[in-house]
Amino acid sequence: MSAEGFWDKAEESRKIVKELKNLKSVVEPWNDADKKYQELKELLPLLKEEDQELLSDLTLNIKSLSAIVDKLELAVLLGGPLDKNSAILSINAGAGGTESCDWAGMLFRMYTRFAQNRGYSVKTIDLLDGEEAGIKNVTILIEGPYAFGYLKTERGVHRLVRISPFDANKRRHTSFASVDVIAEIEEDLDINIDEKDLRIDVYRSKGAGGQSVNTTDSAVRITHIPTGIVAQCQNERSQFQNKQTALKILKARLYEAELEKKEEEVRQQDKEKKKIEWGSQIRSYVLHPYNMVKDHRTDFETGDTQKVLGGGLDEFIEAFLKFSAKNLT
Repeated sequence: MSAEGFWDKAEESRKIVKELKNLKSVVEPWNDADKKYQELKELLPLLKEEDQELLSDLTLNIKSLSAIVDKLELAVLLGGPLDKNSAILSINAGAGGTESCDWAGMLFRMYTRFAQNRGYSVKTIDLLDGEEAGIKNVTILIEGPYAFGYLKTERGVHRLVRISPFDANKRRHTSFASVDVIAEIEEDLDINIDEKDLRIDVYRSKGAGGQSVNTTDSAVRITHIPTGIVAQCQNERSQFQNKQTALKILKARLYEAELEKKEEEVRQQDKEKKKIEWGSQIRSYVLHPYNMVKDHRTDFETGDTQKVLGGGLDEFIEAFLKFSAKNLT
């Protein structure tokens, strides 16, 4: 990066800066942990029974180091080929009209806050509002180191049980929404797409608008005819930008489909291994008659529903990564 003319090549320099950021996110925590360990090791010989202040200080620092080591152990579980990539996350409301659309909107806020808490950036690629409240579907790009590694654990159907704010009789309702997550794929990934296999449709954006976004046919939907896989984008400023973003998402989905195909072949060859059904109901969020969020894959649960809906997903993600490592090795 210090080489002369490095910043002259914008695309190449961007990729290298991104690679540096990913490497630092791995190396620096290990270096910090080792430094803290060495400091504690040097202080131990100085400890005397009557020195309660030093004992208290050492105890606090050991607890701090232990927490760092726990996070490093979790990082080891993120060893997949695409885990370090950014993530493209899609949420679709299930059957149930306004109830499910509102639930999809709640999940959208939850994942946005989770990303912001980690210092990730969030960009809305495609969004369709519900007729009365919430959203019917949304696709967002979450950019940051290991965003996909963490968020891939969220694939599946999410179930909400609550007293409906849209029901005048205050009855309990159950709502569903599905979440899909794929890794953002770099442009230079070797995926060959024949133009003859693509159907490209343009249409008028249905978003909130602004600067001609919803006054021209700038939104783009691309269908890969052989597989039926669809990608669309409506939030960029021009039809060309929307097409480029949609193509990028299509490549990522085709790559993901090929990976899933290979993984399915492996599962068929080894019946002993436990199969993970990403498409099934994975988690329930109960707000009435009691408060509880429970992951049905790991049985991890908590009563702090507000923390979870506010983006506090770390414990659920950690529990599933450990569960997955245990059951797939």
